[in-house]
Amino acid sequence: MNNPQQPGKYDAVLGGNSPSLEGAAVLGGIEGVKLRLQNPDSKVRIAALKQALNYGEQGLDLVIAGLKDESWDIQNAAYLILNSRTEPRIKQILQDPRQLGLKLQQIEVVTVNKFGEIIQRQPRVARYFIEDLGNGVKLEMAAIPGGTFMMGSPENEIGRSDDESPQHQVTVPSLFMGKYQLTQEQYQAIMGSNPSNYKGENRPVESVSWDDAVTFCERLSQKTGKNYTLPSEAQWEYACRAGTTTPFYFGESITPDLVNYDGIFPYGSAPEGKDRQQPTDVGSFPPNAFGLYDMHGNVWEWCLDDWIDNYNNTPTDGSAVTSSSPKKLLRGGSWYRPAKYCRSAIRASYTRVPRDSTFGFRLVVSSRTQ
Repeated sequence: MNNPQQPGKYDAVLGGNSPSLEGAAVLGGIEGVKLRLQNPDSKVRIAALKQALNYGEQGLDLVIAGLKDESWDIQNAAYLILNSRTEPRIKQILQDPRQLGLKLQQIEVVTVNKFGEIIQRQPRVARYFIEDLGNGVKLEMAAIPGGTFMMGSPENEIGRSDDESPQHQVTVPSLFMGKYQLTQEQYQAIMGSNPSNYKGENRPVESVSWDDAVTFCERLSQKTGKNYTLPSEAQWEYACRAGTTTPFYFGESITPDLVNYDGIFPYGSAPEGKDRQQPTDVGSFPPNAFGLYDMHGNVWEWCLDDWIDNYNNTPTDGSAVTSSSPKKLLRGGSWYRPAKYCRSAIRASYTRVPRDSTFGFRLVVSSRTQ
């Protein structure tokens, strides 16, 4: 029987200060793989996860353990490795949120150039927990890791407004955000009514005021024992960008194949496209790297904040702005607006009571448990 502690055909037998071969384990077989999995460099650890598969069930167990690693990069790599496996126990682990704590789902993130052409497709992993709203209606909430970002737009961004200034650093704690804009079916399940003008169970609920959205949050919180709210605009922009610094989470521009907006008015060098003139079902277009859909276009999304016309002296901890303004914040653009109004940094304001067919919302909650 082979000894897994000894070097095998996949190992580089090192001597002195000789460098290791690309993608090879250090002397000691699977023990070398374990050692590399403790390396602070995520690239080294990801390479070790791939190497672990050469060591049978013991190696596979190391990859499975990677699903619960503190690093999202390691979790992503472990999931993508395992998702291509056919063993029944692997399939069971990946499909059972109770074993992982969250539902993991492979997604594809696309990046476009200034012409709206897709230049990259990248597999990623999104994490969700599922809230039962009753009568078979579910609400999926995406895990958003905490982090720091630059909020607002740079001065050279096409279509920007002065109210997106000054750019400033904000640190946002981890949270969960609605995978989709709240749907009409979900709103009906809690509120018992559907005010939307463009009917469809899986379309976003619209024609809701800020007060309507807050009332929904309060009722859902009472039902679940969790503190559901609207997002602050800092939380919203951080979650929308998902690590990007470009005008859109897709990159330098967008097209109607990626976002529901008035395609007659494109962004930058992108071509004109269709104008659908109504909301589309949630999730009809590719997500961002956090697994959030329709953060650009479809319907404007109410935020918790009061409106202020610049970012001078605003919070840097991700909390909402409170002021004496009677207006509230909206983010993301809509099906009715040109592309420039769908940027990650776009801000709009409205009084809290109007109900417009381009106004909707999505939810945030700090924890998936009570």
